[in-house]
Formats: sequence, structure tokens, C-alpha cells
Amino acid sequence: MKPFRAFLVTQNQNGICGNFVQLDESQLDAGDVLIRVQYSSVNYKDALAATGQGRIIKRFPCVGGIDLAGTVVRSGAPRFKPGDKVIATSYDLGVAHHGGYAEYALVPGGWVLPLPESLSLFEAMALGTAGLTAAMAINRMEDNGLRPEAGPVLVTGATGGVGSLAIDMLAGRGYEVVALTGKAAQGDWLRSLGAARVMLRSELPSDIKPLDKGLWAGAVDNVGGETLAWLLSTAKPTGVITSIGLAAGTALNTTVMPFVLRGVSLLGIDSGYAGFAVRERAWSRLAGDLRPRHLDKIARGQPFDMLPQVFEELLAGRAHGRTVLQVAWTDNVSVH
Repeated sequence: MKPFRAFLVTQNQNGICGNFVQLDESQLDAGDVLIRVQYSSVNYKDALAATGQGRIIKRFPCVGGIDLAGTVVRSGAPRFKPGDKVIATSYDLGVAHHGGYAEYALVPGGWVLPLPESLSLFEAMALGTAGLTAAMAINRMEDNGLRPEAGPVLVTGATGGVGSLAIDMLAGRGYEVVALTGKAAQGDWLRSLGAARVMLRSELPSDIKPLDKGLWAGAVDNVGGETLAWLLSTAKPTGVITSIGLAAGTALNTTVMPFVLRGVSLLGIDSGYAGFAVRERAWSRLAGDLRPRHLDKIARGQPFDMLPQVFEELLAGRAHGRTVLQVAWTDNVSVH
């Protein structure tokens, strides 16, 4: 195999930085499945990792990218053979194992899933870890009794990858979805994805009551902090709140009142190390009844060269939706 291109994150006396480099197969980490990577995606976690703005990477150097989709070149795992289309997301990819920002990846077979027949490789990365997380949240909420007739479902961090996909998926299931965002300019876009109403963060009260008027049958919370505390206090009886992010902080100042007086459930969602059965179920629904109806509005394609600029946009709060990165240039790979 000839040397191939990769985006490698390193650490030196000046801090953490990422750069395009040439690698060869001997520099890849141990694994059972060698994949020719055609697409990856850009998550907030990827941007934090590559720029050193978050303590994400557990070892240096490390090829970034927590998501990848491509074609099997060689496999020691009996489930896969050369030519199979596959996806791999999270686990230690891009954190403690070379990830998707390289033209080739060598990963453990247990981290790899076959590409669902109804999805293209581009669509799989338009979903990626963000779609997996949103689907897991919906599965958990519905397992705990959430139904469209129960009332509105709030999605915080609505313009992000998880938020925008969750809005589309929930609306497609018949839920009344309310989008909470700090980006007033994206209101029409959120409504085009299925949001029945858009709330601005500035509308939230500064003084959060231990128990306020019940508003939400469910919620997908991407931000944590005071927003999550407010969500708990305004959940309807037997409401189900999924916690998947901490952009607004890790502290949670609340009381037991929503839990013991209204039977509210707070469900944690971790897509990083979820087991195979959980992932398989989520991807099955992503390719089926949870398949977003407006993926073309949510996802945009960018060439590999644009990765540093995409990081900059994401961290500056100028991005919305999902960015799919075209890693390999082949005859059957194209930017959408």
C-alpha cells in the first residue's frame, strides 16, 4: 500500500495541533478490519480534540475523526469480507485509536457495522455519531412510555448535529417538536425540519423553580447545566428527559421534586461505548422509521482539505447541521 493522507493530531511544547501528513499501513493501530475510508464527519468533539480546546484525546499522536464509512480492503473478522461497505463510530476512534480522518483505517472488528442497505456511505456519515445518539435517545424515551399523544417534546441545542437530526426524526414520528436555540436566524431552517415552534434561549427564566408548570412530555437535551435543571422542573407528569451533552456546564442544580412528585425520568445517553445490540437497533431504525426526511437540508459535503476551516466554523458557532467530510477521491465517491 502506498503512503496515504491523514489528519494527525499531535502535542508539543506549544500545545495541541492537527496537520495533514503522510502515513503508511505500519503506522496504523492494531485491528482486524482494514477499511478504505470514503467519508467521515465533523462533530463538535472532533473540533475540540484537534484544536486542544477540550481534553478529548487520550494519546498522541492520534488521527482524528470519531466516525468513518468506507469499503473493507482486508478482514480478519469473519463477519466482513473485502468489498463490504461498512461504518464505524465512536468507541476509541479519534481519541485513543487512529480515526476516520485518514484514507485508511485499521479497526477492531467489534467496532464495525455493515452499512444498512437503504443508506449510502454519504448518508451514513450525515447521520454518524450524532444520528446514533439521537436514535438512542428516542429509543430510550419510547421504551419509557413516550408517545406523540403525550405532549410536546423539546430539543435543546437545536441547530447542532444531534439536535437537528432529533427534530427531523421526532417530527417524522408524529411528535409535536419544539426547538430551543440561541440562533434566532436559524428559526425558519428549524421549522423546515419539522419544528412546530422555535424558542430562544433568551426566553428562559433566570430564576428556576424547583417545580414549575408542566410543559414537556419529553426532551432531548444537548446542553446540560441550568437548561437541564429548567427542563426537569417543567416536565409533565411521567415526562422523560434524555441527557446527551454538557455544552452549558456539568453542574446540575435541581431537587428531587420532579422525580418524586411527577415521576419524571432522567435518562443518560452514551453513544461512545454503547454495546453492539444498542447500536444495531439504533442503526436499524435510522435506516427505517427514524430515517430523516430532510437529510439534504441538514448535511453538507466538504472536501478533506477544508477540515481546519470546518473546525473553525464549528467552534465559532457559525455552523449548523452536519458536515460530511470526503476523505478519499475515487470514481464512486462524490461530494454531495
